[in-house]
Amino acid sequence: MKSDIEISREINLKPIQEIGSHLGITSDSLIPYGNHKAKLPLSLLNPNKINNSNLILVTAISPTKAGVGKTVTTVSASLGLNKIGKKAIAALREPSLGPVFGMKGGAAGGGYAQVLPMEDINLHFTGDFHAITTANNTIAALLDNYQYNHLNSDKALKQITWKRVLDVNDRSLRFITTGLGGRTNGIPQETGFDITPASEIMAALCLSENLADLQERIERIILGYKIDNSPFTVKDLGVGGAITILLKDAILPNLVQTTEHTPAIIHGGPFANIAHGCNSVIATKMALSLADYVVTEAGFGSDLGAEKFLDIKCRIAALQPKATVLVVTTQSIKMHAGLEGDDTKKPNMEALKTGLPNLIRHIENLHGFGQSIVVSLNKFHFDVTEEIEFLRTTCEQLGTAFAVNEAFAKGGNGAIELANKIVHTVEHAPSKPIQFCYELTDGIEQKIEKIASKIYRANKVEFSSKCKTVLARIKKNQLTNLPVCIAKTQYSFTDNADIFGAPAEHTLHVQDLVINAGAGFIVAVCGDIMRMPGLPKEPAANGMSFVNGVIEGLS
Repeated sequence: MKSDIEISREINLKPIQEIGSHLGITSDSLIPYGNHKAKLPLSLLNPNKINNSNLILVTAISPTKAGVGKTVTTVSASLGLNKIGKKAIAALREPSLGPVFGMKGGAAGGGYAQVLPMEDINLHFTGDFHAITTANNTIAALLDNYQYNHLNSDKALKQITWKRVLDVNDRSLRFITTGLGGRTNGIPQETGFDITPASEIMAALCLSENLADLQERIERIILGYKIDNSPFTVKDLGVGGAITILLKDAILPNLVQTTEHTPAIIHGGPFANIAHGCNSVIATKMALSLADYVVTEAGFGSDLGAEKFLDIKCRIAALQPKATVLVVTTQSIKMHAGLEGDDTKKPNMEALKTGLPNLIRHIENLHGFGQSIVVSLNKFHFDVTEEIEFLRTTCEQLGTAFAVNEAFAKGGNGAIELANKIVHTVEHAPSKPIQFCYELTDGIEQKIEKIASKIYRANKVEFSSKCKTVLARIKKNQLTNLPVCIAKTQYSFTDNADIFGAPAEHTLHVQDLVINAGAGFIVAVCGDIMRMPGLPKEPAANGMSFVNGVIEGLS
């Protein structure tokens, strides 16, 4: 089969004005970024339509390092729904350059289930990530300048907690010292970089409803602590308006098209293992304003992305999925049986049965949230009928619909079964109101313990001594009513990436708590998760080149 980039080049893209017209958007309402991308103005939001549309969540079981095809499935479902006569939009996150040039490659789907132009989407796109990076680092520069000019005064800060960000994987920047070279070059201090998707600016933008809400969230961001241990915020720094100005275009969702010229909205890009892992509230509501079915994804496995989508995004934005698609591959199930590499591609019914508890755990968890589920098998050429039918029977016995998705190889025609199962679920057994994992009135420790026990099946949570200091700050500043965002490995229900399957009665180790008062949640950093990833031994960048004016190797 042809590579993703070869397939994308064979598609004759339609002008973005024509794609907009499918949604009833006039050319005057679009803000074009070239011929095939456009920003959508916030005036297109229609509150009366949002609640009457059907929101479909796509999540997955605990993935392999290459993923399980969640973005492919999200695009596939939108293609299939349009094939059967439904007005559908895919609503996705923007790719981060870190994974694109690192381990995972691009995040624009794959095969004949892509969003296009894939090169632009996977690279600089419309500049949203750059705007977020700039906004984050402008705050850092203004904060350092404030400290420099108030040194040795009662206005100097006792502690600075704000970090800079960069949208690359660079382990060398995790812990650094700045301000070296003498007094004129700043104040020496230990700090570090996070990756841009981990920035609180990213989270704040993705959870905001409009520019005014975004500015309020930005102004609530805690940058450090004063001499009296009270928080010092962006509002205290006096630059909330300036930072919002930098984001005036980035807050607008982006319209593109699929391989079959159906509309797709792409906006925001927080990671689900270190942030809340969903596209923006504005983009989701924009899509719901424009279509009858909106298919959106939540990052990584349902223990991370779906939990945060439901407990954080849906709670904050008053959203309600009508159905949840749980993506699975035979490879990922066999990985949870202990197989590795090419061994996961070989027929092995015993390994499939041994790895099945991971799938079952994700189904149980989603049912616990009140979700009606369609399990979608992302089919590969090496999958055998016997194993597929075993999974179908197992899911149906668990009260869950099952569909085979072949859109990667066949486009929308390969996703018709999936689309029909989604529609049937929405029309005959829609999800119940969300049964949140915890109440906002619970304490922070209690919220984490509920997630650990209900979702991860841990029987104990251990908080580091560092956490106890932050917990005291949270209580002192009356922030205990915020939801919790767990940052941990995506490969396991535990905080250890090497423990597969469906482990129970383990201990969740919370190493740190980060107050994201602007975004509106508390991040619980578990295990050895890094907010600035490193590059693998052989980065994807090694296979990329520019040949005769054409990009090669981007996937």
